[in-house]
This record gives sequence, C-alpha cells and structure tokens, in this order.
Amino acid sequence: MYPVSLYATSRTKFLWEWLLALFLSVISLPVFCVCALCILSDDGPPIFFRQTRVGKNHRLFSIVKFRSMRAAAGPVITSGHDVRITGSGRFLRRSKLDELPQLWNVLKGDMGLVGPRPEVPQFVAPQSPVWSAVLRVRPGISGVASLHYRNEAAVLAEATEPIAYYRETILPAKLVLDLHYLETCSFLGDLRLLWETGTSILPPK
Repeated sequence: MYPVSLYATSRTKFLWEWLLALFLSVISLPVFCVCALCILSDDGPPIFFRQTRVGKNHRLFSIVKFRSMRAAAGPVITSGHDVRITGSGRFLRRSKLDELPQLWNVLKGDMGLVGPRPEVPQFVAPQSPVWSAVLRVRPGISGVASLHYRNEAAVLAEATEPIAYYRETILPAKLVLDLHYLETCSFLGDLRLLWETGTSILPPK
C-alpha cells in the first residue's frame, strides 16, 4: 500500500478548494462568456465537451471542458497536430482556458483544484496498487504532474505512436509524480502549485 497523507483526504482540503472554486466561478463569468462566444462564432455549438473519467474510489464521472475540437472520430488523447482542433480551440488549449469549466466539477464534488489528473477508463488499471493509491483522493484540475507535462500535446505530436507512448512512457512518469504528491502534500504546497499553475499560463513578458 502506497502512503497517502491525511491532508490529501481531509475535509479541510475539500472545503477550502470548494470555496475557492466558487469564488473563481463567480469572478470568471465574463471569461466564460467570451470563451463561449468564441466557440460559437468559430464552429457553432455545442460549447462544452464532456468525457468519462475515473474519479475518487474508482467512481466514473463526466469531466467538462470548453469544446476545442470538431466532433469527429479520432484517438482518445490529443496531440498538438490533431486536425480536429478548431481555431478557437487552439487558443483555448494553449491558454488552458478550456479547463475552466472544471470548476463546475469541483463544485459538484467530482474533483478538487489540486491533485492527480483524472484519466479515461481505458488507461486505468483498477487492480494496480499505484492506481488504488491515486484513486483514494479526488482528482485535480492541476497538480505536480500536470505542471511537469503542461506541454504534453507537443510531446505527443512528435511520437510515432502517441497512444502507446502515452501509456508506456508519460503515464507511468505521471503516476510517480502523483504518488510523491499524495505522500507529501500540504495546504501551503497546494497554494504553491496553484500559483505555479496561474503563472505558467500567463503570456511571457
């Protein structure tokens, strides 16, 4: 059994993240509206994209993002060269604004602000001790692995077999980072990760 800190599963972490998500949802309403208008003017409805992910205690939930791709058949993971990405979607992905609707997932209790990113079911090994540890907590909008692999789409664009490379190289490395986070996470550490997340998406000066 891999160790998970008491803070990672605490009520305290849930409450402060929920309250901050509520605050962020209110102040970002103008941004929501602008993003929605950009999507509609560029490619029409729908505005949102939903996908099944695996959450705490292996519970499936529907993650919500701003739609950045056309509805067309393709791989479950997206590389930077994916032809399905729309013009507005390319901006939303680069700025990470496509993730903004996940504040709704936080308010619903599916996710937290900081934690391991939720995976699609096909990449999760339910019997694995590693996954058992990771799925003891709510997944997060951002986290250590998310920041480390914030240019993941560009990396996958260079891979000959993106899905195989993700499954065999990127995902195991992410899980190592997630396990370390779960063992050592703290309130101040989460605040630092949120600050790093915010500064990482700001345009360079």
